[in-house]
Amino acid sequence: MKKIFGAKKNKDPPPSIQDATDRITKRGDTVDEKIKKLDAELARYKEQIKKTRPGPAQEAVKARAMRVLKQRRMYEGQRDMLYNQTYNLDQVAFAAEGLKDAQQTMTAMKAANKELKGMMKTVKLDDIDSMQDEMMDLMDVSHEIQETLGRSYNVPDDIDEEELMGELDALEADMDFESESVPSYLQPDQESELNLPAAPTGHAAVPPHQQQEDDLGLPTVPQASIRT
Repeated sequence: MKKIFGAKKNKDPPPSIQDATDRITKRGDTVDEKIKKLDAELARYKEQIKKTRPGPAQEAVKARAMRVLKQRRMYEGQRDMLYNQTYNLDQVAFAAEGLKDAQQTMTAMKAANKELKGMMKTVKLDDIDSMQDEMMDLMDVSHEIQETLGRSYNVPDDIDEEELMGELDALEADMDFESESVPSYLQPDQESELNLPAAPTGHAAVPPHQQQEDDLGLPTVPQASIRT
């Protein structure tokens, strides 16, 4: 059957925007090279026109220059057309990239929306409120426990402050009585300390009839008895 009807040929994929842009850019570069060559040729003809005298030779050079100018105008028109095509392709590529970005954004948003819906099913507002109430109750109980543990065992709760003030006044009166019962010579003077005699300083005076001793406790020899 394939021999009769022929095998079905596989179609080549259509060129992408980037492929078309690259192809047109390459053509534009070729046209630019041709324009540069024509510019160099025109410069040479311009020098020849300056050097030749008016006459048939100069007119021939001018005719050649006019032909080169026409070719240059034609190539410039082609180059402008190629530049316009490249600009249009760039605009199309930019729009296509924008649409691809929008598609990816929509896909990501749909996935996130689905995930959020699944998460919201597991989280209920009533459960959160109930948990908050339980936490407040636990905090209150903890505060009461701390107050109970910090309470002193020796101090009763029903103490009368007036009774405490009376006991404080009685203690002050007892302290004043004890200070008055102490003899005056045992009480320290508020303005100065006890007037006691000062401690003696230097060596004590030795009586004349007592023999002096040296540092080792031996009797000293009078200076008059030492012969010189």
